[in-house]
Amino acid sequence: MLSATLRCARPVILAALLAAGPGFAADGGKIYREGGANPVAVACTSCHGADGQGLGAAGFPALAGVSAAYVAKQLADFRSGSRINPVMQPIAQALSEGEIAAVASRVSAMPGPVIKRVTRADEASGMGATLALRGAWERNIPECVACHGPGGAGVGGGFPPLAGQSPEYLAAQLNAWRQGTRKNDPNDLMGHIARGLSEEEVKAVSEYFAGLAEWRVPQ
Repeated sequence: MLSATLRCARPVILAALLAAGPGFAADGGKIYREGGANPVAVACTSCHGADGQGLGAAGFPALAGVSAAYVAKQLADFRSGSRINPVMQPIAQALSEGEIAAVASRVSAMPGPVIKRVTRADEASGMGATLALRGAWERNIPECVACHGPGGAGVGGGFPPLAGQSPEYLAAQLNAWRQGTRKNDPNDLMGHIARGLSEEEVKAVSEYFAGLAEWRVPQ
């Protein structure tokens, strides 16, 4: 449900991603583990965990397996101020564009969760499943899987995975869209959807998608 489009990513970042070679990815691993050249850009592990699985109770999202283009777009938005977060903004501003591309490439290569890929053809029982698989078209709210793919596994660089994120993080983002404190998507798509949801629906659909994924035990 947290949408962005590949074409909105800064061209220089996407060009760096396309040009990235094996050594470039290794630099991204170092940035993830140790931070960027600027000390303000602290290690990603501090909040997102060594395996990129996030810290659900604290509301820090999972990054492992998320599209490099989507991650780069969000970091660019934090840098520019079009996405606001008091923790991420100074970190993103301290990263160079090359570092953003490198760390985005690295997290996308990290193993994501195993996701139950339910679709509109599956049974929808309960409020969360109904919103996820059927939507609420009487309020012009499409089903989440229409954009985010089967099981909310994500689609390319435009639509990030929902399954695998904690219910706390998903609910926080939906509420940010509802309140207008997050608005870095084209045409206010997520703002329109989120504002049509009640608090009960936000909670239900967040818990539904969180329950569709199982993280692998780190080796």
